[in-house]
Amino acid sequence: MPRTIWSGAITFGLVTVPINVVGASEDHSIHFHQYHLPDQGRVRYRKVCELEDREVPQDEIGKGYELTKTQVIPITDDDLANLPLPTAKAIEIDAFVPLESVDPIRIAEGYYLQPAGQVAAKPYKLLVKALSRSAKVAVAKYAWSGRERLGLLRVRDDVLVLHAMRWPDEIRDPTELLPPPTEVSEDEIAGALALMDTMTVDALEGPEFTDRYTEAIAQIIEAKREDKPLPAVEEPEQPAQVLDLMAALQESVSKAKASRGDAGPADVHELPRPKKKTATKKQPAKQTGAKKTAGRRPRSA
Repeated sequence: MPRTIWSGAITFGLVTVPINVVGASEDHSIHFHQYHLPDQGRVRYRKVCELEDREVPQDEIGKGYELTKTQVIPITDDDLANLPLPTAKAIEIDAFVPLESVDPIRIAEGYYLQPAGQVAAKPYKLLVKALSRSAKVAVAKYAWSGRERLGLLRVRDDVLVLHAMRWPDEIRDPTELLPPPTEVSEDEIAGALALMDTMTVDALEGPEFTDRYTEAIAQIIEAKREDKPLPAVEEPEQPAQVLDLMAALQESVSKAKASRGDAGPADVHELPRPKKKTATKKQPAKQTGAKKTAGRRPRSA
């Protein structure tokens, strides 16, 4: 079993559910250490006190807030564990909303919530059943690691999952990234939808959803361990400049169908021939869009 990250309770109304929080994901990537190249000696990071110029053990290290250059306010783990917040020891549900109303960009890492003992079994199951039947998710607040966070509670295989969420002011405004004004025809949209249909799958499983980067690193490590030649590097296909969008969609649909064993024709309409009147009418619109783009200031880093 994964280790417990945090223990507390879920509260909604007068209902309390004691829970333990455990990680919902695992890191299977390959990690590296730093070494001194001439002699393969391990390079480590040491914690050194700047005033005494010596390495200090972990039990002499604590947290602090630098009020001024000469004054530090020490903050202990007990201080953080006893914050004057209702969310310091509880995941406090504030509202229930439809999942589709939550922008996925606000959803971060996930954690499993485990009922803490027999006393938590019934209220835990009650919340699971209620969420499942309502087709809604809970929005809650909790305080971990020195800050209050927003969270999303949902059900996965009869287990409660807590997703960390970003606060609204943590999401940058994307409007400055919009492309220049342009037009897309209905046939081109239909072609894109046809391509999406050929690439639709029932589940995110299979060889196309594996970590090829980690596999490639493992091959290099194995080749070096056995003193064998490194694996050959596959030349990536260079993306061609798209001059005819409909032709590119047609070819993409055909390739996608062929890869799935469907050799049938691609259902994409031919690109309609542009009319001369269209170019004349759009000229003022292009000038207006250019002015708007030029007047937009880039966001500062």
